Parts: sequence; C-alpha cells; structure tokens
Amino acid sequence: MSKLLIILAALAATLYLAAFAALAFAQRSFVFQPGGEVVTPAIAGAQVLHLDTEDGQKLLAWYVAPAPNKPLILYFHGNGGNLTIQTELLRALIAGGSGLMAVEYRGYPGSTGSPSEQGLLIDAEAAYAKVLALGVPAERIVVVGQSLGSGVAVALAARHKVGAVVLDSPFTSALAVASRLYGMFPVRWVMLDPFHSDERIGRVQAPLFIVHGTADPVIPFQFGKALFELANQPKTFLPVEGAGHLSIYYVLPQVRAWIDGVMRH
Repeated sequence: MSKLLIILAALAATLYLAAFAALAFAQRSFVFQPGGEVVTPAIAGAQVLHLDTEDGQKLLAWYVAPAPNKPLILYFHGNGGNLTIQTELLRALIAGGSGLMAVEYRGYPGSTGSPSEQGLLIDAEAAYAKVLALGVPAERIVVVGQSLGSGVAVALAARHKVGAVVLDSPFTSALAVASRLYGMFPVRWVMLDPFHSDERIGRVQAPLFIVHGTADPVIPFQFGKALFELANQPKTFLPVEGAGHLSIYYVLPQVRAWIDGVMRH
C-alpha cells in the first residue's frame, strides 16, 4: 500500500471515529427535543397540576376530570415540543366526557430535570399514581402514546394494570430506528436510551390499538407492524394509507369508537 493510500485510510478512519464520537456525545439532543413555552391549557375544564416524582423532580401536567362512567386518557407525547402542540388532539380525544392526564416530561417546558429513558419512565409512574390518587380505577385508564411516547406508554402498561392502550406511530425500539438511520455506525454500543418496546409489549395484558401511517418517514411503517405482531390479543392494527408520522389525526373517529367499545366491556 502506498504512503498516500495509508494517509487517506488513516484520515478516513479519523473522520469516521470523530463523527461517531460526535453522534454518541450529542445523542440525547436528537432523541429529546423540548421546545415552546409554558401556557395555560386551552381545554375546557383543564387544571394545571404539578406532580412529584420519586427522584425529586416536579412535572407539569394537564388534568381534566372524567365524566361519570367515562375513562381517563393518560397521554404521553412525542419527542418534540411540548403539550401545547397537541392541544387539538387532546380536545378530540376527550370529547364526549373522557378525562385527561397529560404529563410534560422532565426537562420539557414547565418540568424540572433532564430527559432520559429512565427519567421518562419515572415520570409515567408519577402520572399513573396521581390518576389513581384522584380516584380513577386502573381499568378505566386508557394509555395513549405517540412516537417516543409509545415507548413510555408500553413500559407503563407492561408494569401496571390499565384498561386499554393506544399507540400512534410506535417502534419496536428506539435503538432499531436509530440503527436504521445511522447504519454506518455501531449505534447499539453507545445508545443510552434504547426504549425496548419489543421486550416489554409481551407483558401488556390490556387491549391494544395501533395506528401507523404507511408513508411514515420518521418511524417507518414496518416498525409499528412488527411491534403489533409481538403483542398479545386482543389487539387491532389500523394502517393509514399514505399518511406520514403521527397519523392518529386521520382516524380519530375510529380510535374513539374503539375506546368506547373496550370501555363498555
């Protein structure tokens, strides 16, 4: 090998290692992207609560009490922005009298701390405990998770009794999605927050409803389908033809009808 080739190979290796190190160092800024301002929820009947976590963080949450004989939606949003972005969706999900507990993750607007997988799972525990403390029976809780929030929802439902689970644009694992996106790097060696829903979904005993857009560029359709295949019955999978990421908006009537049917039984 000529001296020039050796130099070029060394340069390429150096650049590769530098890029991999930068990706590893900054990974949480890709996974968690908080933004926006803390605002009063523009949802009729909503209260702002502040939840205490077992590790000393304080979380912002929006709460709407359920009407008699109605379920409560325990909601976990995706990795970007804050709860305010999902105001219209939350209004639609609770139309008809359902209650709401929407928690703002640690490190996101209105909540203390810094986000991580373990931290978000602790946040979910605090929200679940608060719902029970407010008098909502576990079997009347419908856990809804979108995108990254699907990993939080699955982890919670794998540990606790809930009435139903709805996932929008879920993954088998965040590690699998990152490995597909950054296939040139050995991501599994360094990923701090793998969110292994594939290892947890088998412990979820509640009825499951998964919605996924067939043209999702963020979490490709096959990830949601693969997670569905791993899940227990009863389960329903609703592909949304031609839809991109976060496709629940296109099928809200079907989602609400499914929730109503599960809660009746």
